[in-house]
Amino acid sequence: MSTEVEDRGSRIRVTALNTIPIGQKAYVKIETNMDVTGWGEINNMETRVACALADSLGQLIIGENPTRIEHHWQRLFRSHRNLRGGGLMLHVISAIDMALWDIAGKLYGVPVYRLLGGPVRDKIWMYPSPKAIKVGPGGGQAFAGTPADVEGLVERVHQARAKVGPDGAVMFDAHSCLPPPLVKQFASYLKSDDLLFLEEAWVPGNIDVMRKVRASVSVPLATGERDRTIWEVREILEAQVIDILQPDCGHGGGISQMKKVAALAEAHLVPLAPHCTMSSLGLTASLHVAASVPFFLIHEGYQNVLPDDVARKTWTMDEDGYVSLPEGPGLGVEIDETRAREVGREENRQFSWPENRLPDGSVADY
Repeated sequence: MSTEVEDRGSRIRVTALNTIPIGQKAYVKIETNMDVTGWGEINNMETRVACALADSLGQLIIGENPTRIEHHWQRLFRSHRNLRGGGLMLHVISAIDMALWDIAGKLYGVPVYRLLGGPVRDKIWMYPSPKAIKVGPGGGQAFAGTPADVEGLVERVHQARAKVGPDGAVMFDAHSCLPPPLVKQFASYLKSDDLLFLEEAWVPGNIDVMRKVRASVSVPLATGERDRTIWEVREILEAQVIDILQPDCGHGGGISQMKKVAALAEAHLVPLAPHCTMSSLGLTASLHVAASVPFFLIHEGYQNVLPDDVARKTWTMDEDGYVSLPEGPGLGVEIDETRAREVGREENRQFSWPENRLPDGSVADY
């Protein structure tokens, strides 16, 4: 009996990295010498700039073994001291990381979650669904609210509750649009069980503000979509200012970093409710992580971000809002390149800078 074991991963090499801009998103395609291709998604960026950066970073992995995923993450993250840690850089690294995991899963013939330790659940609770919805303020607000302003925000919560019933989940995304004084006014009218969580009740980066909001609000607090990497998340968790963490697979470093963030949150007894506004490609990458981490609550995910025929997924949602685990190999998403390019040329999908102004013409903090 032979004791030799063939390591298929030892011979594979990256041969090309290309991008497909799709409006405010882009797909990253990584090809190899073994005809195994991986895909990842750049989310909500100035696509021309993001694709140019992805093409440039591709120089660092072409000719390299794509299964050295952690090594490549470190190399990309620390590739240039003046770009390290920024949102643009990490959105692009996230997409490359997804594509490398996709290659690894396809190479070994398994879904990516098998490579992450295997599934710890049979299905994943996701919103929006008939029993779980999220509402928001509808735009930037001034420093503090009038009674009418506060009443309007509270009414949004009550209307959502009426839709999902007493056994459903309602979340409110302040989206960093509500200044802390208005958050306090609004939350004072809510019972502690009115919301599953109140999201982004502050602009990221100010622990002192987070502590003040935490001290004055009874509903569970959540944040994390713009707190990138374990180093930014660590400070929030150690400050004990949130109840739920919302990492974004497309914002914070991809599958590799999201798995580490999940472990860090678990150590602080804080469950995950991953944030996600990506298409089926990036959403599915995030679901692989959600399938493999034990301390988990609910996952955000929208199924109409791009037409279904651009990125064909393998999972489905049941009537209770649970989605099945993605089927592999790899991410388990099939990309139609021709269709992706067609959709990417549609005028209504092109990137434009947000108009984040208050009624008096000043710029809203966001």
